[in-house]
Amino acid sequence: MTGAAASVARFAAMGTRVELHVFGCDDPAALAAARAAILSVEDALTIHRPSPTTALNDALSSGGNAVVEDRLLFGALVQVDALWRGTGGLFDPSLGHWSALTIDRASRRVSSTRPLTFDFGGFGKGYALDRAVTALRAMGVPSALLSAGESSIAVLGQHPLGGDWPLAVPHPANDGAWLVELELQDAALSISSTIGPGAAKPGRAAMIRPTDGAIVTTAATAIAAAATGAEAEALSTALLVSDPVARDRLCAAAPEQRFLFPHAAPVGAERALEPTA
Repeated sequence: MTGAAASVARFAAMGTRVELHVFGCDDPAALAAARAAILSVEDALTIHRPSPTTALNDALSSGGNAVVEDRLLFGALVQVDALWRGTGGLFDPSLGHWSALTIDRASRRVSSTRPLTFDFGGFGKGYALDRAVTALRAMGVPSALLSAGESSIAVLGQHPLGGDWPLAVPHPANDGAWLVELELQDAALSISSTIGPGAAKPGRAAMIRPTDGAIVTTAATAIAAAATGAEAEALSTALLVSDPVARDRLCAAAPEQRFLFPHAAPVGAERALEPTA
């Protein structure tokens, strides 16, 4: 694929700018399929207009139950359930109430012992990129870079020039400096931060630790790489709201893929927490 030109699509979805860069395939149907996959996830998970998620929220907000017929929403719920368990409850798009939820996979019935609603937030972006990668792979695309708002990234296959995709994560408030460099292949990356332009957007909800309801205000950036965008999003969110014990547990499980950078690092910290230029 040396010298392969990219086919590119840019559009708004999931409340952000999405970019798809496809290499080694000039069939326009590939980009169209990836775009359709992302828009389908948006239609299923959005809470900003009527959707399968808002319908489920209406049912569960009174402590009721509902059969989830939408396959994308049900797939998201099943993945979130596993990620909620894997992060010790630190990733919870029901604002700390996931333990009240029951998902019957056979009947697809979802019920709750207390009122709750879902806001999939960043998870939706990672989940959408996963669906787009699946669509591109089905079309025979060998190499692609996909991003949603530049804080959610997925790569398919090798870099078009060979080898892994080199990615540098910039400091959210210090132009020209970066926090970490990674090389990825068939993987996803998620960045969550309490500072920078994204954190300052109007209407941005406060970061809350689901396990105890504490509001997280510490200036920090969490970075997670994983096999899927859904997992990466859950991990970066969990890291950002974690207490020191949970943070150490999560990072120790994959020290070269999970990072939490406080932006007021102590002198002599074990890990280099300051940006490098």
